[in-house]
Amino acid sequence: MNISGASRVLVIGAGLAGSEASMFLARKGVEVVLLETKGLKLNPAQKIPTFAELVCTNSLKSKDPTSAHGLLKTEMKAMGSFIIECAEKHAVPAGDALAVDRENFSNEVSHCLRHHPLIQVIDREAHDPISLKAEYNCDFVIVATGPLTTKALEEWILKDISGDDFYFYDAIAPVVDADTLDYTKMYFKDRHKPIGVSADYLNAPMNKEQYYAFIEELVKAEKVPPKEFEDWKFFESCLPVDLMAERGKDTARFSCMKPIGLEQADGREPWACVQLRKENLLGSAYNLVGFQTRLTYKEQVRVFRMIPGMEEASFIHLGSCHRNSFLNARKLLDADLRSKKFPELYFAGQITGVEGYTESASMGLYVAFQVLRRIKGEEPVAFPVETAMGALVNYIMTIQKPTPSNINFGLLPSVELTKEQRRGDRKKIKKQLVAARAQDVFQNFHSELR
Repeated sequence: MNISGASRVLVIGAGLAGSEASMFLARKGVEVVLLETKGLKLNPAQKIPTFAELVCTNSLKSKDPTSAHGLLKTEMKAMGSFIIECAEKHAVPAGDALAVDRENFSNEVSHCLRHHPLIQVIDREAHDPISLKAEYNCDFVIVATGPLTTKALEEWILKDISGDDFYFYDAIAPVVDADTLDYTKMYFKDRHKPIGVSADYLNAPMNKEQYYAFIEELVKAEKVPPKEFEDWKFFESCLPVDLMAERGKDTARFSCMKPIGLEQADGREPWACVQLRKENLLGSAYNLVGFQTRLTYKEQVRVFRMIPGMEEASFIHLGSCHRNSFLNARKLLDADLRSKKFPELYFAGQITGVEGYTESASMGLYVAFQVLRRIKGEEPVAFPVETAMGALVNYIMTIQKPTPSNINFGLLPSVELTKEQRRGDRKKIKKQLVAARAQDVFQNFHSELR
């Protein structure tokens, strides 16, 4: 039964945020019209026609509840997150991370949304959300098109909402066929865990000479150039590996090729190390962790085959760069992420200025929660900044220069340490205290709302 009488919500985009928002509202008895354009045509970054596609990697990051990403997942689960539910159902081994079989996960999300009695899925490209809201007789509209916003909708947003500076660039890592790897040159080990313990990551170690030769080729390799009207704007936490190489010959060795905690069987630590993570539960494919790239396809094959064990590697998917879109939320949106210009229009997900799969889904959950309150005649409610979701919203609503961010402890208020605590590992202790506080604050906040 629809709790809201005639209330209907139009959701534009069936990515992580749109899928999360749609299911949250439908489970609360609200009718949803879900518009998605993938059924008509895939864009260059998309590979499969189903919803909530994980474009860049198959990892939703840490599950550890004392980590920032783990905190966010804990809060989302408490709110009934559909995305976390599907991710856990189709998880693949990834140590402390929540990684999924991409296709099975996406199929699950699509099936559930398409078969929910209160969700009407329409294959259509959106243009003007306000006119579409009227056309489908909806009371509210949530734009959750994230990094894959289509040209028609982007033009409307530029014209009626944001003005210029409405984009950044993201990059995708390649995926290799597991049967084409030389396992005699590689070894299984999770970072900081002993050799012999069951491990989810496959490691390709490099000595000093191999590493610097590899970096030199990354720098020299041909890249896909930006168009004349484009300007590369990458997330600092998702830089192409070739851009890292250009920044300095040791940059990658302190980032995606960091050898710390990856000792080999003889106890020696490699000079650098490439990690590969299972792409699916069968382990028939691996993705190169942190190896987003701008290299041309031909150069990717040539250069990445320099990695030990990958000399004859066959690539299932090659990496690429694609344009993403995000708003200046502080300037254009209220704290509940509704448009200041159009009060019935909300934005959710990565388009609001958050980075990452879980972060995008959490903003879909957050917006749907706020829309439900309006449907019920209640005022928006601010999430405490001490919580992961509250910290994310606070960040995008207060940052002076829009810079997309994922969840991290730097977004949450710090804590004061006692003299005794300062004698220990201060960084570790601070994180533990911030995490414990976040869990307590969210639990109290959430229980008061129910």
